[in-house]
Amino acid sequence: MIAAELKDKKKDELLDELIVLRKEQFNLRMQMATGQSARPDQMRKVRKNIARVKTVLRAQEIAAQKKETA
Repeated sequence: MIAAELKDKKKDELLDELIVLRKEQFNLRMQMATGQSARPDQMRKVRKNIARVKTVLRAQEIAAQKKETA
């Protein structure tokens, strides 16, 4: 997932993506706790993707606030 791709999405799409990533993070955490994790590196990738989505969401919020004040 690239941040440039995320910038083109609307807020609703980003929130849906965030929910999907959180579910995947939960599933990976459960797999790691039970010792079934076949992809230990996947947890880091999911965390970084969550951070990317949150960053783009926050940037959109700031841009919307600037439009309101201008």
